[in-house]
Amino acid sequence: MKSTIVGLAMALISIVPAWADRAYSVTSPDGQLSVSVTVGKQVKYSVSRAGQRLISPSTIALRLKDGRTLGEGSKLKGAKRLKHKGNIKALFYKKANVADDYNELLLTFGDGFAIQWRAYDEGVAYRFELKQPRAVQVKSEVAQFAFAQDWEALTPYVKDKGDFTQQFSNSFENTNTHGRLSALSKDKLIFLPILVKAGDGVKISVTESDLDGYPGMYLNDEHGNTTLRGVFAPMPDKVEQGGYNNLELLVKSAKDYIAEVKPGQRLPWRIISVSAHDKDLLANDMVYRLAEPSKVAATDWIKPGKVAWDWWNDWGLYHVPFKAGINTQTYKYYIDFAARYGIEYVLLDEGWAVNKQADLFQIVPEIDLQEIIRHADKQGVGIILWAGCYAFDRDMERVCKTYSEMGVKGFKIDFLNRDDAQMVDFASRAAAMCAKYHLLVDFHGTYKPTGLNRTYPNVLNFEGVAGLEQNKWSTIETYDQVQYDTEIPFTRMLAGQMDYTQGAMLNGTKATYHRSNSQPMSQGTRCHQLGEYIVFFSPLNMLCDSPTHYLAESECTDFIASVPVVWDETLPLDSRVGQYVTVARRSGNTWYVGGITNWQPRDLTLDLSAIKAGGRSAEIFIDGVNAEKYAQDYAKEEVTIPADGQLKVHLAPGGGFAMKIK
Repeated sequence: MKSTIVGLAMALISIVPAWADRAYSVTSPDGQLSVSVTVGKQVKYSVSRAGQRLISPSTIALRLKDGRTLGEGSKLKGAKRLKHKGNIKALFYKKANVADDYNELLLTFGDGFAIQWRAYDEGVAYRFELKQPRAVQVKSEVAQFAFAQDWEALTPYVKDKGDFTQQFSNSFENTNTHGRLSALSKDKLIFLPILVKAGDGVKISVTESDLDGYPGMYLNDEHGNTTLRGVFAPMPDKVEQGGYNNLELLVKSAKDYIAEVKPGQRLPWRIISVSAHDKDLLANDMVYRLAEPSKVAATDWIKPGKVAWDWWNDWGLYHVPFKAGINTQTYKYYIDFAARYGIEYVLLDEGWAVNKQADLFQIVPEIDLQEIIRHADKQGVGIILWAGCYAFDRDMERVCKTYSEMGVKGFKIDFLNRDDAQMVDFASRAAAMCAKYHLLVDFHGTYKPTGLNRTYPNVLNFEGVAGLEQNKWSTIETYDQVQYDTEIPFTRMLAGQMDYTQGAMLNGTKATYHRSNSQPMSQGTRCHQLGEYIVFFSPLNMLCDSPTHYLAESECTDFIASVPVVWDETLPLDSRVGQYVTVARRSGNTWYVGGITNWQPRDLTLDLSAIKAGGRSAEIFIDGVNAEKYAQDYAKEEVTIPADGQLKVHLAPGGGFAMKIK
């Protein structure tokens, strides 16, 4: 990371009485965002944009198990201001370079802690820094977000599971509830990110970054007003093997604190992102830039790519001379398919190891794993293995060493289903161990990204999203995928990449869609699925459907296989939260443009002047004239973009488009 300090001012303050309020502020480089901080009996902050109050005075503090509360009656020693201008060379990200320009305020207190504030053009953030001489146990954290008005929010609740103790165990998958802040449930936890629609088109998002040895933050509206509070899972005390197929570690009892913090440890960044235009959320970098830089010295072995996947299509091969299923012949067929289209990996999902044993060294007899790896290596295809959390953790180094030496390229680690400090530590340990043995990681059944992919670039993907798998068992009434698709680029994807697993070749309208485990389909059109390979960011990107279907739809498969998974540049185009999304992304000298809509058909005019596309030819997949009735209908056209860069496209209900500019 290159950075230069362009200005520094230091103000030392004598110790003042705890009751004497002192006020400070820090403003973003463009002057639009400002944070005001008052220090007295409590520490409070507020956030404004261009004079509009967004967050009213909100209290922050740390309550320690030893009885002290850092931030209540704490004695201020000094304040330091810093202006920083820099650039982060990003790895396996949606852009090659991330601007790192901010203004900082560091408040240091006499009882062994500091609070660091940063203001960027995209948002503001704060975190506690502990300067204690020994480890301390954090009993609870006070983190308030007092929104200035009763605005509408897009809220991802933990699915109904009883009280908070039960809700702390969840897969972080749900659609968004729409409603006023004051109407939020007092009984449900909200997982992050949450998106609030402030006035004049301004959007506010809350999430976190640099989560290490500390529980993830939930939000809750305890008093039925517009103030949300942070809620944190306690540190587990007793855990037992159990859950889905005995692959999870279930918390049976908990300690009376949320984390044990090491001397000098910095706590996670609390991020409040602010955008004046919906499309700006698509390029937001707050989580990535605030994460800890890479701990992996050499990264040339890390290869993002696409993955031929078995589980979603239920090993659904046909027109083949063998019985398809979890067996060596089936996986050789997947490998041959991947090699034909230049797909980098094949994933062996659940079923290759003996069920309910949580033992990754017990391989089912139908699988000759060494022969599969040999065949894949000969074809230039890598093998990724699925693993339950407990099965992976119980003998982590042996698992990584053994399968790395066998030639496996990575693991999809599933069913974490918690984000308490113990599970967050597991994710870091797994990432580090896999890096040691040159293995990629895809976390499933996990919390939203908090920057671990920057710290360990071999972590290429995270689930924490209600992805396409929901269509195997959900109706439109229980899971409106098309509507959700037009929300998550502004909500969940704000935190980072997501293993949504698109690519369905069977597609349904509102009238024709139906759920199926063995022959699953998508809601929306074929071009909605194609557009998602550009709209959604996913460095390890699945082709979820059956090779049989892809081979029958080679025109679409060729295009999917050609779309990059990491990007040099991302340029958001006109977009509206929950209505439609359009974005342009560049890899090398080639631009790709994709878009999706909700169930409302649309005629859009794409402004491609910023990428100097006028007069250039493009290959575009658009909804067919009959896509409103037959969702699989599409047309592939060669077009010349008008000289002014204004290109008109029509999107059917639940539709989309995907374009490659030559």
